[in-house]
Amino acid sequence: MSAGLILSREDLAPWAKQQHAAGRTIAFTNGCFDLIHAGHLAGLELAADAADLLVVALNSDSSVRDLKGPGRPIIGQDDRARLIAALRPVSAVTIFAEPTPLECILRLRPDVLVKGSEYRTEEIVGAREVVSWGGRVLRVPMVEGLSTSQIIRAIRGDA
Repeated sequence: MSAGLILSREDLAPWAKQQHAAGRTIAFTNGCFDLIHAGHLAGLELAADAADLLVVALNSDSSVRDLKGPGRPIIGQDDRARLIAALRPVSAVTIFAEPTPLECILRLRPDVLVKGSEYRTEEIVGAREVVSWGGRVLRVPMVEGLSTSQIIRAIRGDA
């Protein structure tokens, strides 16, 4: 799989079916990925290790604003998608505007659903669905001291 694959919502299901038919497993994670840092990369590497392919769903610009407030995102969704898609652990990227990535998860039917360990399994959107079709949920540790919000506060002098 070459870097740079960005999938539309409509392409998720056919792409996933093709990958599953070829015997490949798919891991899925999601997030804002506003300012990409080493903590993001560490999480993506762990997620990619859990399956043959890793799909990342990015919150759209409007979704990031809803979650993080005015002034966010710092980087627009198209540039964030290109940056994430170019990272070695990532097989494909898609963008979602809904409050949760559940529709992406249902279309993709990943074998592994990956989120940060700050979430309890029962809080993870899509966990029940992924387990229902035989998949699993993987909670990966966060890198202490690395968060986009912390970096932005430091840059703005609010730290």
